[in-house]
Amino acid sequence: MADRQTPEETSLSAHGFRVQSLMDDVGDEAGASGWVSLNNLSAPPPEPPADRPLPAARSRDAGGDGAAPPARVSSTVAMRGVAGQDRVVNALLSKGTVTEEIVEAATKAKQQSGIKEPLWRVLADNPKVDRDAVFAQAALTYAFRIAPVKDREPDAEFVKTVLESFPEELRNELIDLSVAPYAYAQDQPTGMLKLVFITDDPMRRDLQRVMQALELERFELCFAPRVVVRGVLDQAFPRKNKYLERIKDSDDPAFDLGMSFESGENKLLDEEALEAEISRSSLINLVEAMLVEAVRMGVSDIHVYPNAKRKTEIHFRLDGRLQHWHTEEKGHPEALLAVLKDNAINVDRFERDTAQDGFIQRWVDDTLIRYRVSVLPIANANPDVRAESIVIRVLDDRKVLTDLAKLGLLPGALQQFNKAIRQPNGMVILTGPTGSGKSTTLVAALSQVVSPEVNVLTVEDPVEYMIPGVRQIKLSHKLSLEGALRAILRHDPDIVMVGEMRDKDTAELGVKLANTGHLTFSTLHTNDAPSAVSRLYKMGLEPFLIAYAINLVVAQRLMRTLCEDCKEVDKEVDRLLAEQMGFSPDEIESLTFYKAGSTKNCPSCKGRGYKGRRAVAEALYFSPKIREMIVEAGDTIDEDGIKAQAVKEGMLTLQASARELVKMGETTLDEMLRVTAGES
Repeated sequence: MADRQTPEETSLSAHGFRVQSLMDDVGDEAGASGWVSLNNLSAPPPEPPADRPLPAARSRDAGGDGAAPPARVSSTVAMRGVAGQDRVVNALLSKGTVTEEIVEAATKAKQQSGIKEPLWRVLADNPKVDRDAVFAQAALTYAFRIAPVKDREPDAEFVKTVLESFPEELRNELIDLSVAPYAYAQDQPTGMLKLVFITDDPMRRDLQRVMQALELERFELCFAPRVVVRGVLDQAFPRKNKYLERIKDSDDPAFDLGMSFESGENKLLDEEALEAEISRSSLINLVEAMLVEAVRMGVSDIHVYPNAKRKTEIHFRLDGRLQHWHTEEKGHPEALLAVLKDNAINVDRFERDTAQDGFIQRWVDDTLIRYRVSVLPIANANPDVRAESIVIRVLDDRKVLTDLAKLGLLPGALQQFNKAIRQPNGMVILTGPTGSGKSTTLVAALSQVVSPEVNVLTVEDPVEYMIPGVRQIKLSHKLSLEGALRAILRHDPDIVMVGEMRDKDTAELGVKLANTGHLTFSTLHTNDAPSAVSRLYKMGLEPFLIAYAINLVVAQRLMRTLCEDCKEVDKEVDRLLAEQMGFSPDEIESLTFYKAGSTKNCPSCKGRGYKGRRAVAEALYFSPKIREMIVEAGDTIDEDGIKAQAVKEGMLTLQASARELVKMGETTLDEMLRVTAGES
C-alpha cells in the first residue's frame, strides 16, 4: 500500500512533478553539474525521498524477528509522536532548530484553531522560530535545493531581463509570489540549460500553477531566504506607491482657501473652506502615500509641520537623521494637518490648542503597520496659520529584533548581556538618550527569557510593540507608573520590565523587585554606565541596595554603518581627529579608514553613503569588586574609579567600542565623533 502524500506532495504530483525528479541532477554527479555563472555550484547531499518514511532503528538486543524489548520512550520520541507525520517538524526537532515546548504549543494552537496547514507552517509563524530555517528544512524535505545566495547574490539586472520576457500578468504573479530568476544551470544528464528560480516558499500550490503557465522547457525551483528574494525583486521592480501615482496624475489646482494674497486679505481659514480643502483627493493621497513610503523606506518617524511661508514640510527620520521628503505648496497647511488628524483615532481635528496622542493603522505590503501620532500646537511666524506639529512613529513589527546577536553588540558586551539576563534575579539597566535603541534592546532581551514557565510583566507608556508571551500593562490617567509597580508585586511576577525609572519611588520599587527574587529590566537617561549608579544614588537609594540589586548597566548608542556597495577608502584621514578619538599613531599609519561613498545613484543606499545602524555599547557588569566599591562609597559615587575598575576587568567604553567598528571598516571617524563626542 502506498504511503499517503502530504498536501504539498499531492500538489506537486498534480502539476506533473515527481518530488524526486527535482533531484535528478543531485547525486554522485552533482559536483559535475555546473551552474552557469555560479562557480560550479555543488548541490547539498540528497534528503530521503519525501514519500518514504525513515527506516526504524533496530535494537542491538533485538531478537531474530527484529522485535526489540520494551524501552522507555524519550521526550524527543514523544514529541515526534505529537508532530505526527510531519517530517519537516521531526527534522527540525532532530537538528535542535525548534524546542519541544514550541512544537507542543504550535500543535495545540493548530488543533484549537482547526487550520488545515501543516504543522511546520504554524511553527514558522512563531516569532521565536527562525522562519527561514523552517522553510529551508521544508524545501530539503520536499527535495528542493538551497540556492547558494551567500556565495553568489542574485543579480537584479538578470532578474529584470528574464521577468520582462514573460507576459505581464504572469510576471506580476511571480513578483507577488516572491519568485525571482536566479541563474541558468546545466541539466544532467542531458547537458541542456535550465532556468533556476529562487523563492522563500517553493512548496506553495498556487506557485506550481504559475510555473507551469510559463511553458518553460526546463526549470528548477530553489529555496532562498525571504529577505534575499524580496530584496532583489524590489531592486529590479521597485514597488509602486499607488497614492503617489494618483498625485502625479492629478490635475487639481492650487487652492487659496480663504486668504487672497492679491487682495491683501489676512483672514484665518474658515471651517467651510477647510472642509472643502480636506475633501481634495490629492491631500488624502498625499497622506496615504506618506504612510506607505515611510514603511518601505524603513523610516522610524515622520515629521509634518507648516513653515512661515504657508507651506507644509514633511521630513522622514532615516537611520537617525531627519531628511526632507516633500513640501506641500498647494492649499492651506491646516488642511493637510486636518487630514492627518482625521485619520488618527483619539485625535480631535477641531482641537488646536492642546497636545493630543492617537494612532493610525494601515495594511502595507500585506503587513499591519501601526503609527503612533503625537500632535503639539506650535508658534509660527505667520499669524494667519494656526500651526501644529505632528510626529508619527512608525511601528513595524517586522523590524522587532528577538535575537540579541542581531543588535550588533561586540562579543564582549554580548557575552556580559547574556550572562546578566540568565540570572534568576537582579536588575539590568539600559542607559542612553532618546533614540539610542534602548527599547529595541529590551525587547530582544525579553525575548530571550520568555517561556511558558515564567510570568513576564511589562509596564510601558506607551506600549509600542506586542511581545508574544508577555503581559504588557498600559499606563493611563487612571493607572500611574508607581501604581502599576505596586500592583505588580501582588501579581506573582517572575520577570518585570519597567519602561523607565523616573523618580525615587519608581526606582525604589524597581530595586525592591530585583532584590526580592525577580529579574528586572529598566532604563535610565544617563550618558554612560557608571553615571547610572550616581543617578540612582542621587535619587535617594542606599548604596548597598544599588550594589546588590543590579547585575548589569549597559550604556548604548546607535551608529550608522557604511554602505558596503559604495564606501570608499579615506585617503586623507584627519590625523588630529583620529588621535582625539583614541587611535594611536601606529594604528593611524597601519589601519585602512573608510568614508561614505560619493555615488549619488547607489541602488543600495540611494546615495546616502550609510545603510542601517548597529548598537555600540559599554557593558558594566557588577563584579564583586565593583559591588564593594559602591557599598563603600561615602557621600559621592566614584564614577571614574568604577569605570577604571570595569575597564581593568575587560569592559570596552563607548568610545573604545566605536573605535573597534572603525577598525572593522563598518563606520567612519565622522560618525564616531557624532555619536561618542564627549565620551572617553
